[in-house]
Amino acid sequence: MLRRNLIALSLLAALGAAHAQTAVFRVTAIPDESPTELARKAAPLVAYLEKQLGQKVEFTPVTDYAAAVEALVNRKVDLAWFGGFTFVQAHSRSGGKVIPLVQREEDEKFRSVFISRDPAVKTLADLKGKDLSFGSQSSTSGHLMPRHFLLQQGLEPEKAFRRVAYSGAHDATIAAVASGKVAGGALNISVWQKFVDDKKVDPAEVRVIYTTPPYYDYNWSVHAELPKSVRDKLSAAFLALKPGTPEADEILKLQRATRFVPTQVQNYQGIEAAAKNAGLL
Repeated sequence: MLRRNLIALSLLAALGAAHAQTAVFRVTAIPDESPTELARKAAPLVAYLEKQLGQKVEFTPVTDYAAAVEALVNRKVDLAWFGGFTFVQAHSRSGGKVIPLVQREEDEKFRSVFISRDPAVKTLADLKGKDLSFGSQSSTSGHLMPRHFLLQQGLEPEKAFRRVAYSGAHDATIAAVASGKVAGGALNISVWQKFVDDKKVDPAEVRVIYTTPPYYDYNWSVHAELPKSVRDKLSAAFLALKPGTPEADEILKLQRATRFVPTQVQNYQGIEAAAKNAGLL
């Protein structure tokens, strides 16, 4: 009887280990760009992580920034790409259990830009009394930090501008400014540069009128209850992505990264302070 029980327990343990190996590892990202662009960016990274983790990896899109936060807080996904503000929200909502693993080197000194196609608008002050678009309300680079720097210059958005709009995503902000729906817009500098490089916008027609000072931004975050062995594998996988191989070059280009570096909660204290000062946290 004892032997049979031991055998049964061993089989259960083996089945549990096999399930752990075959369980789907889910990845999500804040929807700061169009769904097709997010899926395109995720595909080679997902394939790479499958090899590094030795299990099935799937990209799980979400409808908005808040859904990305809730998905990781409630462990519906295992890994999430957050902006600085959404990380701060997730860290707070989870009681400190959402932790950042890595960020792009670029995220140590990230910036936002304000753009306009109105010939009369050359500075932020010139936007007074006109329509301004942010991205998502939960966006770090498309709302929180642009708002923070506007307030530093004495421009309270709801009072300084005729109308404040929220486009929902950085590419949508560019479209709103380019079409003349709004006089100015604030967005992520890397998305702006990608649109310029891909000739999707003419920088002679739609111009950058202000570039913000640098701040910490995006990161890949996990829940603290994800086993440490998996967290270590993930960190090692991201840190191993170095230019020079076709696989790494494709992933880094799509992620708009020169390389990934370790990060920590303390890096986002400035974002947390800005959110509290703006009444957004």
